Amino acid sequence: MRLSQMLLVTLREDPAEAEIPSHKLLLRAGYMRRIASGVYAYLPLLWRVLQKIARIVREEMDATGAQECLLPQLQPAELWQESGRWDTYTKAEGIMFALHDRQGRDLGLGPTHEEVITAIARDMIRSYRQLPLHLYQMQTKFRDEIRPRFGLMRGREFIMKDGYSFHGDEASLKQTYLEMHRAYSNIFRRCGLDFRAVEADSGAIGGSGSQEFMVLADAGEDEILYTEDGQYAANVEKAVSVPPDALPSPFTTYELRPTPGTDTIEKLCQFLQCSPTQVVKNLLYQVVYDTGMTVLVLVSLRGDQEVNGVKLQNQLTRLAAAYGGNTVLSLTVPDAEAQAKWASQPLPLGYLAPDLADTYIQSVPHLVPQFLRLVDRTVVDLQNFVTGSNQPDYHMVGANWGQQVSMPQRVVDVRKARPGDRAFHDPSQCLQTARGIEVGHIFQLGTKYSQALGATYTNEQGEEIPLVMGCYGLGVSRLAQSAVEQSYDKDGIIWPVAIAPYQAIVTIPNLKDPDQIQAAEQLYTALNQAGIETLLDDRDERPGVKFKDADLLGIPFRIVPGRSLKQGKVEVGQRATHRVEEIPLDQVVMTLQQLIAVATE
Repeated sequence: MRLSQMLLVTLREDPAEAEIPSHKLLLRAGYMRRIASGVYAYLPLLWRVLQKIARIVREEMDATGAQECLLPQLQPAELWQESGRWDTYTKAEGIMFALHDRQGRDLGLGPTHEEVITAIARDMIRSYRQLPLHLYQMQTKFRDEIRPRFGLMRGREFIMKDGYSFHGDEASLKQTYLEMHRAYSNIFRRCGLDFRAVEADSGAIGGSGSQEFMVLADAGEDEILYTEDGQYAANVEKAVSVPPDALPSPFTTYELRPTPGTDTIEKLCQFLQCSPTQVVKNLLYQVVYDTGMTVLVLVSLRGDQEVNGVKLQNQLTRLAAAYGGNTVLSLTVPDAEAQAKWASQPLPLGYLAPDLADTYIQSVPHLVPQFLRLVDRTVVDLQNFVTGSNQPDYHMVGANWGQQVSMPQRVVDVRKARPGDRAFHDPSQCLQTARGIEVGHIFQLGTKYSQALGATYTNEQGEEIPLVMGCYGLGVSRLAQSAVEQSYDKDGIIWPVAIAPYQAIVTIPNLKDPDQIQAAEQLYTALNQAGIETLLDDRDERPGVKFKDADLLGIPFRIVPGRSLKQGKVEVGQRATHRVEEIPLDQVVMTLQQLIAVATE
């Protein structure tokens, strides 16, 4: 392709809308254009990158025996209502675009396709002889993000590969799950990415276990905790660890002690001259279930620890059935306005105890009149601890469970693991932190969707059994931007050779020099004929502009027929290293073939 014929407009300044380097560079280099918030047009150069990623994905997926299909983007609400996810995805902070057709029927634009694929399996899979079965697709997905940002990282429209497998038992599912782990690892490796597979929270998709694939980058939205020995890695939402040991309590007898102005852990510990590891702090939350029922939650946690919001929401989701629901619609810390709607009297905030009386809750429709009390494992074994007294400006000091305070019955793990914590598998290993961009996620769904939608098969004994399912997602457009976020410099993008839009660019410094034009045309033709995808910068621009654009575009190899042309040589530069060599004209094709082979092996 000749640049003079390509739709290419580069920018010298960063667009105001862009926040992270990859977003800025893709806009500046003319790879994409913003159409609306979270909606982008993929221009010719970026489309070539996406096609290359898609080809690698197809090759690796097809090698596992998975079959490609294409599912509808427009999905009927009835399927999502059968699975119980319609309200989760459309109400409160739901991410599904929902609409009505002219007959008034509810529809959604697919953010994911578990319901659709399960309905197909329900209709078409009858016998164990048809199992296992693995289908996948690549298509545009839609998610109504609350705050679209970072370009293709968190958009409202994006390209995704999603796959779904069906099995007769858990053993078969685990085998496919391991195959997908290997296939995804191969995909990211072939795309030239530095990545890490980590344990992850299954979120609204559900299931018994999942893994995320993270591209390591400083701008990553996700925090990863891992050990140096390579035996443990997890998203911070899922991570577990051994917290630091609690220090011995300095209090040996119980008393109700005045503690004026100590409504934070820091102020309290400074006033009492004690460690936060000997404080039981009590945090108030408000959860709304899909039935409309609101429950007030008291969480007791060690003073030096933080609540992991994802772990807490998962615990509350597991308790949904007790309140007639299936899932959590919202989980918030009730502000003064929210408290005014249900509190019978002002709450002693900053001085709450685990046994805060239920009489603080008014009789209000759709509100459970008792607190749901959860206690984190970090405080179960504390003795002679400090905690609130339910009286402003007073704390209990030297308190003990079963004496001054009753321990809540539900013991849970809701603490947030931190860098520096000890690892469970080896306490000599401490957790370290890195930032990552999620580009893939694989799930062991089990029978969550097959049971909900009645998708069964007949086994060898003639019994009708729910299908066991797996789910495997990969962000194709996100992967493209992640590659840029991981590999760039002050001059622009540095594409991995395997997914670069073109592998080489021939730049003509002086269009008035017929020898340069002849050499450039000769190289352009020879390289393309040899299978090396090559651009020709034949624009009527200054040499400096062309060189800057070549760096900005991130094309891996640049060939310049310049001053050394009189000696029968041209300059061959490598974008990643800025290394430049003078190569005889007749050796350029062979040299690039060798360089590309090394870069993509």
